[in-house]
Amino acid sequence: MIQNMTSGNPIKLIIAFTIPLLIGNIFQQIYSISDTIIVGRLLGVNSLAAVGSTGPLFFLLMGLTIGFTSGLTVITAQRFGANDIKNVRRSAAVSILICGIYTLAISGITLLILPRLLQWMNVPQEIFAQAYDFMKVITIGLIMIVYYNLLASILRALGDSKTPLYFLIFATIINVILNFVLIKYVGLGVSGSALGTVTALSLSVILCYIHIHRKYPILRITKNDWRFDWAFCKEHLEIAIPMSIQFSIIALGSIVLQSVCNSFGPTTIAAFTSASRIEQLAVQPMVSFGIAMATYVAQNYGAGLIGRIRRGVFNCSMISLGLSIFMALMIFTIGEHMVQIFVKEDNQEVIRQAKAYLSISVLFYFFLGQIFIYRNALQGLGKPSIPVISSIAELLLRSFAAIVLAANFGYLGICLASPIAWIGASLIVALGYRYTIKQLGAKYLYCHQHAELPWH
Repeated sequence: MIQNMTSGNPIKLIIAFTIPLLIGNIFQQIYSISDTIIVGRLLGVNSLAAVGSTGPLFFLLMGLTIGFTSGLTVITAQRFGANDIKNVRRSAAVSILICGIYTLAISGITLLILPRLLQWMNVPQEIFAQAYDFMKVITIGLIMIVYYNLLASILRALGDSKTPLYFLIFATIINVILNFVLIKYVGLGVSGSALGTVTALSLSVILCYIHIHRKYPILRITKNDWRFDWAFCKEHLEIAIPMSIQFSIIALGSIVLQSVCNSFGPTTIAAFTSASRIEQLAVQPMVSFGIAMATYVAQNYGAGLIGRIRRGVFNCSMISLGLSIFMALMIFTIGEHMVQIFVKEDNQEVIRQAKAYLSISVLFYFFLGQIFIYRNALQGLGKPSIPVISSIAELLLRSFAAIVLAANFGYLGICLASPIAWIGASLIVALGYRYTIKQLGAKYLYCHQHAELPWH
């Protein structure tokens, strides 16, 4: 259902938009956790470590994809907020074309340098082959991952967060079933996990496209909409490329951290992988509010409603603060029991290390939550440069902590790397947002007095 977020109670609209996102993200994490359980239980710690060792590289590809597709559809949301239906269709068309070129380039480059990437990440020799097989299948199927995220982003740009949820639930269920069958009965090992992911998303893309064509007249692209316009294409790329770079920079920091972690051996890799899966699930409410912010801000920016943007961002920031406290309490209460889901009880060292990581990181969830809010708000405003700067700071801080602190304090240094990065990045985006919104408010007041809007 299409939802215009430029009128009505801001917090009610944001919460209504966020709930389907949260459910969808939880389902996505349930898949990730289920996959980890299936691999860990059926194939053992080494196979779990093999998949976990490639986590940041997989996150890099996903980050590039999510950043790029989300950046393209910021323009779609702004045009929808301005009630410019013709350019909503044109934006969807140009995004589809750009994503085709993007996927070919990223897939080709990744396949070419994949063995070297895994070597740079210090993937242990005993799990190297499994790690390579897993990432090779993911890379070949990247085109389906890209178009799934693009279709979902287009729908969210129009205020519809429910339809992507339905197809995500479908993909998650199919994914879990396929992973179990391909690993246990077909015997494909970790490659079965990757193949299950690609197959499930392929089915979801096909069904989602058919649904959009039938149910959304506003997105029925005509022949004229496919006409290439470099100026319009450039407008999309000016946001999509920085957002893609931003996500890739964050992922590079994770790759550095994982590389250091990989040097500690399969036990630490398995512990870090298990703890990371739990953390990813715990922060999903904050992630979901961040995604909602991007659409809310973009639509209201397109309509020139700066004061409304301020109210929505402030309310969302306060909610994120409460969520960070609640999630921290939950992790402290049941975190250790959650770790035991991934590995057998006799792997006490894996459980101990995973618990140590979670006990430290939960104390800093507040900073992570603010990153999601302010970073997405800036992206919705079409101001990707500040998030990129914050991402560079996050990369440098995480890399410094991972390399220097791990060398001096061992595994404790790995546990402290992300919290240190979150603190630095959150300060940059918070200050950047406040400066940007103040400037836009002054500009809006001037243009209102002169009966014009500068962004139309």
